[in-house]
Amino acid sequence: MEVVFVHGALVRDGQWWWQPTAALLEERTGVRSRSVALPSCGETGQRGGLEADAAALRAVLDEVDDAVLVGHSYGGTVIAEAGRHEAVRHLVLVSSYLPDAGQAQAQIMAAEPDPVGVADAGDGLVTLAGYDAARFGARFLQDADDAVQHEAWARVTAQSVAALGAPTTAAGWQGVDSTYLVCTADRSTSLGLQRYHAGRASRSVDLPTGHHPFTTRPDLVVAVLAPLVV
Repeated sequence: MEVVFVHGALVRDGQWWWQPTAALLEERTGVRSRSVALPSCGETGQRGGLEADAAALRAVLDEVDDAVLVGHSYGGTVIAEAGRHEAVRHLVLVSSYLPDAGQAQAQIMAAEPDPVGVADAGDGLVTLAGYDAARFGARFLQDADDAVQHEAWARVTAQSVAALGAPTTAAGWQGVDSTYLVCTADRSTSLGLQRYHAGRASRSVDLPTGHHPFTTRPDLVVAVLAPLVV
């Protein structure tokens, strides 16, 4: 059994974000994890959109016999596009999305009352608009210390607009047992949108955290993951 993590939009180095939870999970259960490198975020040396991200996820799952697949934020859209995979035993969605086939990430976020702003970065890329380290930390990691907030800001990156604008062609979360982690103090994804998507999962668990509980409160995330992997 392995845990496979798919990170969110507009960041790179998923392994860094996941490391606090990965280390604690391995300590308590012996189970290792890995993070999928997303082409849309420039992590593979060749840019691509949602389809390329889904292909990268499938390639990782092809190397795993049994997996708990964890998607954070945009990662849930990647899971949907990747479709069903025989290695996946359970899905965990963290402040994420379980979109129908035909829905794009941008469409999902369109009704948010305070959407995260993005700007054209040229060459078919978009990036966060109007943020610096302090503003990023206050919105996405208000429950982390200053050092972690600055480390996180250093990993913000431009992403292919095709990742956010392309409609999904599948709904890979359907027919798979799933747990949704609702981040009740999230300042990025509204509680209403989280509750809507949590209603599509098999079950949900509330965490009193901001947008990145696997970075700020690994103990809470491992408490959910451990029974799924042992």
